[in-house]
Amino acid sequence: MDTDRRTRAAAFADLHRSGCFLLPNAWDAGSARILAAAGFPAIATTSAGIAFSLGRPDHDFFAEHGEDGRVDRTTMMRRIAEITDAVRIPVSADLEEGYGPTPQDVAATIAQAIALGAAGGNIEDFTGERDTPLFDERLAVDRVRAARAAVVASAEPFVLVGRTDALLVDEGLPAAIRRGNAYLAAGADCVFVPGAADPATIATLVRELDGPLNVVMGLTGSTLSMAQLAELGVRRVTVGGSLARTLYRHLRDAATELTRGTFTYAESQLPQSILNEVFHPLDE
Repeated sequence: MDTDRRTRAAAFADLHRSGCFLLPNAWDAGSARILAAAGFPAIATTSAGIAFSLGRPDHDFFAEHGEDGRVDRTTMMRRIAEITDAVRIPVSADLEEGYGPTPQDVAATIAQAIALGAAGGNIEDFTGERDTPLFDERLAVDRVRAARAAVVASAEPFVLVGRTDALLVDEGLPAAIRRGNAYLAAGADCVFVPGAADPATIATLVRELDGPLNVVMGLTGSTLSMAQLAELGVRRVTVGGSLARTLYRHLRDAATELTRGTFTYAESQLPQSILNEVFHPLDE
């Protein structure tokens, strides 16, 4: 990691020490540049948005779309590199479950992400198998511990996020809390619990977890604001694939209109001059 990226990664770690900040999710270089131009101090990638941009399904139960339906590690790392190279702000990488079940798989994924300039990344405990949707808790902890070891070996600043999908697979809030604390104890800097969207659940997580909490907004259009999330004690907020899904909604609507032979969709397009200004070459 070069000196500038190391400085940005250290600044990204500092964002997790106090307050509450928004970390919007990009899926390609263009979306990353738009978000950076809006003034956000850091961005994250979205595995869902990246998958959709490649014409692939998001990481889900394998039986629904097959093992070959998901984006492989090599392809995902290539896109992460494009995003980190496109902006001059920290980028946190959505690394799904680490692209393999073993702690060694996770360590290799973390090492690659750091080498590509990522300032942070999350490792989740979702297996993709409907019968056993979460990794055995002891294995899940070992995977986080291996991720931390990879961070230490790199000697680079890197915010490691332990994600538990316990709420998404109906394991319940106690399981989410137990797993989250176990991941923190194993070396995670922050816990991400997707599915926590109401004030009572979020407040419980903030109270019971022994470290910073990341929640995701935008999955269902939650009415909670950043100010309310900050008051609840949330440390960071992401939006997952919601920006990408919104863009694709507009694209589908425009395509539907084109089949009817009209072009009113173009009335709301961004002028090319604005996009050219945003996408001008970065100053070195």
